[in-house]
Amino acid sequence: MRIRAAVAGASGYAGGELLRLLAGHPHFDVTIAAAGASAGSAICGLHPHLPAYGGMLFTSTDAESLAGADVVFLALPHGESVKLADDLLEAGCIVVDLGADHRLHAAADWRRWYGSDHPNPGSLGAWPYGLPELPGARAALSGSKRVAVPGCYPTAVSLGLAPLLADGLIEPADIVTVAASGTSGAGRSAKTTLLASELMGDMQAYKVGAHQHTPEIEQALTGVAGTHVSLSFTTLLAPMPRGILATSTAKLAAGVTTADLSDSLHAAYDDEPFVFALPDGQWPHTAATYGSNACHIQAVADEHSGRAVVVSAIDNLCKGAAGQAVQCANLLLGLDETTGLTAIGVAP
Repeated sequence: MRIRAAVAGASGYAGGELLRLLAGHPHFDVTIAAAGASAGSAICGLHPHLPAYGGMLFTSTDAESLAGADVVFLALPHGESVKLADDLLEAGCIVVDLGADHRLHAAADWRRWYGSDHPNPGSLGAWPYGLPELPGARAALSGSKRVAVPGCYPTAVSLGLAPLLADGLIEPADIVTVAASGTSGAGRSAKTTLLASELMGDMQAYKVGAHQHTPEIEQALTGVAGTHVSLSFTTLLAPMPRGILATSTAKLAAGVTTADLSDSLHAAYDDEPFVFALPDGQWPHTAATYGSNACHIQAVADEHSGRAVVVSAIDNLCKGAAGQAVQCANLLLGLDETTGLTAIGVAP
């Protein structure tokens, strides 16, 4: 079974990770790699780690050329995917959107957190949310022609908290998350704050109280909890290329212990191929997830504060973007969702 794949936004970090994963996938052939301003240049010039694409050039990004593929992966800036999605769906393509354009359900949330009116508000809520490990997600993805792939922070935070909310072990109000991301999460565009001289030996908070992933996390976790979830979310930029380490705290329900939290996580994830509730005493490391589609999670009941502390780690480019996109595409196509992916990280 050969499946023609197109990647839009292929010059970026998430696009490059998609090309890497698809090159090793037994069923996909990348026929188009679109890259806007880089159209006409060699793929290997921007991605020298991908010699499998030797001789192949980036193309322009337009629906007509992308529509020649069976599956189109859109790894585009926020607000750009929606300009192509309807045309691609009408052409019969399966569309896997790694951007934020189809994740939120409410136009008001988009306006508040992204600072503009949504280009196609009628599409909001019509795309299945592509976090397969959440309750009901696989059923929604099966047979669909479209998927909104979650953001990297929402993936790490939601996977850590979802089982505990579903089991009533933590309170849905006053959840606090502080999460650090590697620099690739900020994209490939040149920015002064991402220069090595500015970044090395430093950590900094950014978008404090205003990060656009806040409503996405609340939306996903509200669906699990069955009641509104409120979140205080602070992000940090860490001096590393890849990875997210998210630490979330929430008020414990009466009588809940560390063993209860651990049992909940293990019950939810012990049969999952990519999410691992770690053994007692072992805590997540970002480096342990590098290059993998894995999420590592640990939790403890802090008796002093009466709060659960949940720590989760992912590779922001893999489980937080390209790997999850391939996992979702596998499900849409009726393939084993692990095809072309690994849960095994790279070390050192």
